[in-house]
Amino acid sequence: MHTLSSVEELQELNPFIIIGCGGGGEKFANFEGVEAVGFVDDDPRKHGTEFCGCTVSSSLLDLIDRTDARSVAIMLPIGAEGAALKYAVQAISEGKNVVTSFRSLPLSENTSLIKLSEQMNVKIKEISPRLDNIKKIFGVAPSRCTEVLPKINYRHRAPVVFVGGTSQECGKRTTTRLLGKEAMKRGLEVGVISTDEMGLEQPVDINFRAGSLSVMDVAAAIMGAMRYLEEEKDPDIIFVEGQSSLTERGNPHPRGLSASILIGAMPEFTVLCHRPNHPYREPRGVSEEIRAIEAIEPTRVIGISLNLRNMKDRTVIKRYEERFGLPAVDVKNGGSSRLMDVIMDCIGEI
Repeated sequence: MHTLSSVEELQELNPFIIIGCGGGGEKFANFEGVEAVGFVDDDPRKHGTEFCGCTVSSSLLDLIDRTDARSVAIMLPIGAEGAALKYAVQAISEGKNVVTSFRSLPLSENTSLIKLSEQMNVKIKEISPRLDNIKKIFGVAPSRCTEVLPKINYRHRAPVVFVGGTSQECGKRTTTRLLGKEAMKRGLEVGVISTDEMGLEQPVDINFRAGSLSVMDVAAAIMGAMRYLEEEKDPDIIFVEGQSSLTERGNPHPRGLSASILIGAMPEFTVLCHRPNHPYREPRGVSEEIRAIEAIEPTRVIGISLNLRNMKDRTVIKRYEERFGLPAVDVKNGGSSRLMDVIMDCIGEI
């Protein structure tokens, strides 16, 4: 009843004042047949500037007085729910229809707005995430959008080392932990972020299952964790554990998760984990993963951590070094010290 399913429903509510001069506001104004007569934004830097052919205002009530708008579209990001609620109440109280989005103000969590709109004899509609279509396809779907974190943009102060891999179960968690221990032995203040609920062993500072978050929230979660660490302990170096792989062919589903962690970490340097002859995964390989990592984020892969479980041939380490031109180590047998030497040399370069 309150969910929009066609652009024709929007056209019936013309003309609009749009709240939010960002991506959501621009997309809404670009809907075919939608007429925008004004824009409102809380950012004072935008006031008086032109956006989508209109001058940005600081006051919704002022625009309601000065325009013939019948409706107000609230297109604000996640994290701005307080402002969205304020504007919705203002609009309805002034007898205007309201269109909102699940990002701005999900109606399932704000049923009082529906009652207020009924009292004022106006319409309130939501551009929903259409999870009903997912349920139609799979028979199951989340009850609501799982994208909930504010989209922060935090740039860390300390050097960050990302620990990626060519597949799942290739040694990322162990490598991250042992590098953290080695850095502590050298007297460094260390921050270690594990993106796995199994990251329980010291010296992990923060652990959470990144795969339980919306991919849209993962980068913000990583940035938030780094900000928290830098405020709490001012580390000299931060290690971030990756998940899965960007290129593994056997299980494509976590590849977006891997990219989101990498993007959130914004690492100066990356250590790549690999498990030769993996018994139950299908990695494409070291070269493919290095290309993917360095293409997605401006980082540099500086070493290889080999998971040699169940392998008796130790000459494989030398063969990997010769083939890829990078230091290769077995971190479970003293290799973390050599990798840390490489990391410190690279940090010295910057």
